[in-house]
Amino acid sequence: MTEQKQLKLGAFMRPVSLHTGAWRYPGAYPDANFNFQHIKSFAQELEKAKFDAFFMADHLAVLNMPIEALKRSQTVTSFEPFTLLSALAAVTDRIGLVATASTTFDLPYHIARRFASLDHISGGRAGWNIVTTSNPDAALNFGMEEHMEHGERYHRAREFYDVVTGLWDSFADDAFIRDPESGIFFDPERMHVLGHKGEELSVRGPLNIARPPQGWPVIVQAGQSDAGRQLAAETAEAVFAAPRNLADGKAIFADIKGRMRAIGRNPDHLKILPAAFIVVGDTIQEAKAKRAKLDSLVHYDSAIASLSIALGHDASKFDPDGPLPEIPETNASKSGRERVIALAEAEKLTVRQLAQRLGGYAGLAFVGTPQSISDEMEQWLHEEGSDGFNVVFPFLPQGLLDVTTRVVPELQRRGIFRHDYEGTTLREHLGLPRPENRFFKATAAAAQ
Repeated sequence: MTEQKQLKLGAFMRPVSLHTGAWRYPGAYPDANFNFQHIKSFAQELEKAKFDAFFMADHLAVLNMPIEALKRSQTVTSFEPFTLLSALAAVTDRIGLVATASTTFDLPYHIARRFASLDHISGGRAGWNIVTTSNPDAALNFGMEEHMEHGERYHRAREFYDVVTGLWDSFADDAFIRDPESGIFFDPERMHVLGHKGEELSVRGPLNIARPPQGWPVIVQAGQSDAGRQLAAETAEAVFAAPRNLADGKAIFADIKGRMRAIGRNPDHLKILPAAFIVVGDTIQEAKAKRAKLDSLVHYDSAIASLSIALGHDASKFDPDGPLPEIPETNASKSGRERVIALAEAEKLTVRQLAQRLGGYAGLAFVGTPQSISDEMEQWLHEEGSDGFNVVFPFLPQGLLDVTTRVVPELQRRGIFRHDYEGTTLREHLGLPRPENRFFKATAAAAQ
């Protein structure tokens, strides 16, 4: 008998909702994005519902939008991810803790050390979302006059990955003897000095921290552009994709997993988790009314700024009631620009309509009852559109509770989502193998 496929569920929690109007929704916590007590309660509720991971996206600059739009954004203040996730590690036991860290504006030694520390502190629950950072204003915060070119960012990211994972392998799992009798704390023969000198990076090593409990924290990527998909196929263990619909999701799923097969990687060792905006009602009509109310809370200043960011081009001069004009390529995110243009063309949206959609939430959405939403999620799972979802909540706390107390029990009833965690680490939650140390073979003692 074939084992029932199981959904994997992450929670997109920074910002706590991607919808611009979320903080204004009746009953929502306006400060949910920057209130530790609220965020702690969200993480504990997600763990109670057996979610795989709590995910923090990070921004290295205030969003590059006009001040009239920026003043309406909940994202202008939020916690630094490692500080927050380390605090959450102390008040949770099982849920994975995933953070964004940029390969463009940080150094491999910093990244390796922070994630190794988080993995140790959390008992093996850390995940690294590799990003190259598309916001050009971030460059100005790191001593650069202009942003690194798109292709160069991905070239650097590939080498960056090799360095960070090499640093995580600095010590064999059994390197630390800690023998009071002999006075030997660690075995120097079980330490590797990386000595990396590449095109972009030079790092001696070793990392001054023991190998992480998971071997390596779980590697997470976006994987939308062609360069991103190839990087994901080579290195990622989870992909936060952004398909528009099931057909798009199936194409991304087949493409990335096909690239994995081509280079000899097991496709089961990567989980594709599209972002999914979930709005729950007692009826589909009630759920749609909730979303309409939420969308109505997005001011046009925010809407047009969101469109400008997505396009990498100032949209404020466009005719609001005309079609989207020809948009030249920029150095911003190519996949984001292409998705917006495709959305405008597919639905014949005016600039105003397109901006309103982006100002709220323009991605994949499941709006309906617990049963109808579960139907859609189950279809995606069985038709290989995804391995699960990275859930985006419409507003908090109620939008989150609607998912954890209404949708999750329905998924459990159908046998496609766990009733309890299978293990203690994020790798065990996701069904991922622990990577072997590239420099040391495990000894019998270390394997036990």
